[in-house]
Amino acid sequence: MAIKVGFVSLGCPKNLLDTENMLYMLAEDGFELVPEDVDADVIIINTCAFIESAKQEAIDNILDVAWLKENHTLKGIVVTGCLAQRYKEEVLERMPEVDCVIGTGSIAHIADAVRAAYNGERYTCFDDVNDAPFYSERVITTPEYFAYLKIAEGCDNRCTYCVIPDIRGKFRSRSIDDIVAEAKDLAALGVKELCLVAQDTTRYGEDIYGTYCLDSLLQALSEIEGIQWIRLMYCYADRLTDSVIDEIANNPKVVKYIDLPLQHISDPVLKRMNRRDNEESIRGMITKLRERVPGITIRTTFITGFPGETEEDFEKLKSFIKEIRFERLGVFEYSREENTPAYDLPDQIPEKLKRRRYDILMKEQRRIHKELNEFAVGKTLNVLCEGYDRAAEIYYGRSQSDAPDIDGKIYFSAPRRLKDGEMVEVEVTEVIDYDLCGRALKK
Repeated sequence: MAIKVGFVSLGCPKNLLDTENMLYMLAEDGFELVPEDVDADVIIINTCAFIESAKQEAIDNILDVAWLKENHTLKGIVVTGCLAQRYKEEVLERMPEVDCVIGTGSIAHIADAVRAAYNGERYTCFDDVNDAPFYSERVITTPEYFAYLKIAEGCDNRCTYCVIPDIRGKFRSRSIDDIVAEAKDLAALGVKELCLVAQDTTRYGEDIYGTYCLDSLLQALSEIEGIQWIRLMYCYADRLTDSVIDEIANNPKVVKYIDLPLQHISDPVLKRMNRRDNEESIRGMITKLRERVPGITIRTTFITGFPGETEEDFEKLKSFIKEIRFERLGVFEYSREENTPAYDLPDQIPEKLKRRRYDILMKEQRRIHKELNEFAVGKTLNVLCEGYDRAAEIYYGRSQSDAPDIDGKIYFSAPRRLKDGEMVEVEVTEVIDYDLCGRALKK
């Protein structure tokens, strides 16, 4: 009888892709994948450990699953992902409920870990993350009309607050041929939207081709029949080339949307973060994007409460947000992470002050977002239908301005029955918080 395996996948889309790779490996090896934890013999928890809240979420999930081991038929627990890689043997030492731990560079050994857990054995594996291969075979867990596509792994940027280089290794790109081959397979499955992800997508190709090649990759992907939207995530402003901006502006398949995490605008804070941008270069890039790509949606994130952030630094950031009026914006409170340079920086900010600054920035962004949404009333948007809410009796979906999982929705009525993944024209009629409402036009 096949061992029944359940999965808990936490964290970012890059982590989700590792989960999908492991699901494929296990299915090919004869394991039975089950959707309900209570039916599993072994549960794998693919964890995140980027900030304190992510670590706590991972620990909470491990303890929840441990209850099944203590009180139900669960035989074993396997912990993978960033928490496993970052803390290695500590996971087993501090959490005796866990049977097996494998690092981010060792997912090829997931079957060995599951068998060991099933048999009540301890197992660990931490291969060199810098030698970890790319895997294209996976079990798609996103809706059939969109998928994440990893174009590179690792990071060399060494921002002082970040543990990713230690967890994921040095930056390394996949070849264009390899990425395009996977994208063709996804298109054959019905995928219409590709979300390109990496720790730094704008650096793509430098390590294997000697120059930035994101523009060439976009051109190659746009030639694939069936792919309608290509979305850029995790871009760095200092590496965003004119040729990539041209692709966003002129390539009809590359959506007019960019995820451009900036982290701050005060030069002293950016310097302590070891960011390569400064206020002048950031402002210049935003101006260039909006001039050359009219109507572009810029998503960004900022960190408040970084060590040494003065009231002057914070006021500069708040004023910048009010002035630029980003279409999409998220804020994080600085998380003090051990084994990062920022951990030992002087002038750490009290937690209450971090929270107050976070609340102020998010309140300002809610106001901006509402005003920007109101400008959309009366306009017609191309919307990817994602489903039907039976309770509300209304369809919902996303426009090019909304990335899956992180941005808002558009709710709309329709004169006919729609399929998930269908593209429709929707006239916006009203705004509800971060979301839009409207009606699909007859076609």
